[in-house]
Amino acid sequence: MKRLSAGFLPSIALDTDGGVPMCEQLSEWFRRAIMDGRLQPGQRVPSTRGLAKELRISRIPVLSAYEQLYAEGYLETFVGAGTCVARSILGDALKPAHVTVRASRRSSGQGAPRRLSQRVAVLRTPPQTWANNHGAFRVGLPAIDHFPIAAWSKLVHRHAHRPPIGHMVYGTPMGHLPLREAIAEYLGTVRAVRCDASQILITTGSQHGLQICAHALLEAKDRVWMEDPGYPGARQAFRTVGAQIVPVPVDDEGLNVDEGMRLGRNARAVYISPSHQFPLGVTMSASRRMQVLNWAARTGAWIIEDDYDSEYRFGGRPLASLQGMDADDRVIYLGTFSKVMFPALRVGYVVIPKDLVAAFAIVRDAFDTFSSTLYQAALCDFIRDGHFARHIRRMRALYQERRNALLEAIDQVKDGKLEVIGTNAGMQLTALLPPGVNDVALSIETAKLGISTRPLSICYAAPPPRGGVILGYPGASVPEIQDGVRKLRSCL
Repeated sequence: MKRLSAGFLPSIALDTDGGVPMCEQLSEWFRRAIMDGRLQPGQRVPSTRGLAKELRISRIPVLSAYEQLYAEGYLETFVGAGTCVARSILGDALKPAHVTVRASRRSSGQGAPRRLSQRVAVLRTPPQTWANNHGAFRVGLPAIDHFPIAAWSKLVHRHAHRPPIGHMVYGTPMGHLPLREAIAEYLGTVRAVRCDASQILITTGSQHGLQICAHALLEAKDRVWMEDPGYPGARQAFRTVGAQIVPVPVDDEGLNVDEGMRLGRNARAVYISPSHQFPLGVTMSASRRMQVLNWAARTGAWIIEDDYDSEYRFGGRPLASLQGMDADDRVIYLGTFSKVMFPALRVGYVVIPKDLVAAFAIVRDAFDTFSSTLYQAALCDFIRDGHFARHIRRMRALYQERRNALLEAIDQVKDGKLEVIGTNAGMQLTALLPPGVNDVALSIETAKLGISTRPLSICYAAPPPRGGVILGYPGASVPEIQDGVRKLRSCL
């Protein structure tokens, strides 16, 4: 059993005027704390000297209380660990009696109602068992085993060892300035984004950026164009502010702007992933890009561009961003390092038009003040020292190899039950299923075999005529990919 820390002193209130000896009060408090589960088996308790000092009493009653608890079997000692709650106290002995009373009151309807906001019902989604696996086909999972952890660890240690005071106090809501400068240089060079460091807002990822955009740009009942199919997380973000989603179909040229104007001409914003549409993988054509920019400039709408995995394009250089074509400052550009490096990094960014910077900073400050400065400083050095660019180059070659392995494995299944689309870029591809196959049920079955296949239908506003599965390939080795395709085929 895991031993817990003894660094915390318990909150014990002693009655000095009640006539009950202090040693008995202490003994009774420890018994109740152990039986209620506040002190767990194996958990260290304070030393007698430390507890007496904290309670500002003589050490004698503390010694007497501990001796009594030793005798009754509540405490025991371990070499090198000090005094701990006895590990033999397990099972039903630790079930507090008051739990039954409280539960019965709730089930009988007594007491004040336990109200939740209506927003919870709007945001509730069915259980997604396919998201519990981290092997073959998990969407958004990079090749963690190929990340340069040694170089990253050195950079983190550099900033964690005797950090400057500025890294330990409250930071600005916009983020660590040197990192913002590095990101601005990177985006200007690689993605043709027009910005400087003052326009960069550091977030904990794309989802966080979407939440900030929703609260800064939208009011309740505002209409928002969404790619259909599209990223479910964006739909959730806009729903948190009460926005009305307008599903706009996606074809071979990306979001159909004419259909968007027909379905929601007075929309306040549009969310698009033009460089690599999620989940179909198409690229927005130049004519559609100009069309949506002109529409936004004419109507005063905002364009939220999600460039979530643009670093990976096979068969050519990454495409220029939509933001770089924007002459009217209508585009808010989102990106993340969590998919490029590792998900637990939780660092993303938003590029904001200059006249919106103050408003976005206010919203970001209201959410959670600022992001961890330690990882921001380490990431800045990771970019400046060239590790990031080298990592991208290596992963582009590796992901192309794994993508090819996935395509070959699917091609070996000659029955034609999987029709692959969206293979030219990104970190996933989509395989359409035969008509009538329930992709949610299929994903639940494949999850039982240890593979993760995200159903395509959850990306649609309404059930599509044909289901599919979204297959991520960067986080799985070639043998895992081949085995995963066999398991997927067996479920079909």
